Amino acid sequence: MKHNRIGVFDSGIGGLTVLRELLALIPGADMIYFGDTARVPYGTKSSKTVIHYTLRCANFLVSKGIDMLIVACNTASAHAIPALKARLDIPIIGVIESGSLAAIDAGGSKIGVIGTMSTIKSEVYEKTIHALSPDTEIIARACPLFVPLVEEGWFDDEVTEIVARRYLSDLATYGIDTLLLGCTHYPLLKGVISKIMGGNVKIVDSAKATASMVAEMICPPLAEGPEREANRAREIIFYLSDLTQRFIDTGQLFLGHEMTHIYEVDLEI
Repeated sequence: MKHNRIGVFDSGIGGLTVLRELLALIPGADMIYFGDTARVPYGTKSSKTVIHYTLRCANFLVSKGIDMLIVACNTASAHAIPALKARLDIPIIGVIESGSLAAIDAGGSKIGVIGTMSTIKSEVYEKTIHALSPDTEIIARACPLFVPLVEEGWFDDEVTEIVARRYLSDLATYGIDTLLLGCTHYPLLKGVISKIMGGNVKIVDSAKATASMVAEMICPPLAEGPEREANRAREIIFYLSDLTQRFIDTGQLFLGHEMTHIYEVDLEI
């Protein structure tokens, strides 16, 4: 398969974790990012609302000529993938299956899963992991304050560590061997999470796993050296439902380069 214009959708800034990996792994393809920053977080909303918002945002990206959609939001992946596939005639990739496979491939036999309230309530990770590995033990925990902390840019802050310890301390006592970050915002807190969980727990990043899966689907092996750099020229466009300087500052810090071509759009949702 060849895809020249890939759309990446998230409720806010978390999808940049997927975009960063896609930029590193897939040469040449244009990337069109949409962050629904006016309505973040999705994780506290009903399934009906998540599906409604996701469809509107996906239709906007389709109008920009994308030929593949990456749903870089665990909550939207948990609730809206069937509706998207029923309505859109392009490949649609979510983050649930890739993250689940990565946790199993990491050798996890007792897997902790953390995510938004809506993702954890859906039990989508338990269903997906057990379908692939029935004997795997799973302990799931909702961490609803992680998304607003990331959106605030508090990646390594005293308040963030206090909140993380409150959420994660009991997971450590269960003796899990693998922790799956079931929200693409959460890799931005990986330093704090790893500190609390300790070195014996493998941290699995669903954002990285998703980008790797997409790259394996559509890319030949990347060229090395100057040829690889030449292949990486592409157009990167950002659309946001609420454009703030904080998003730009945080995004540029995380991506490691200036974000140009940033536009605010009103989807009248």
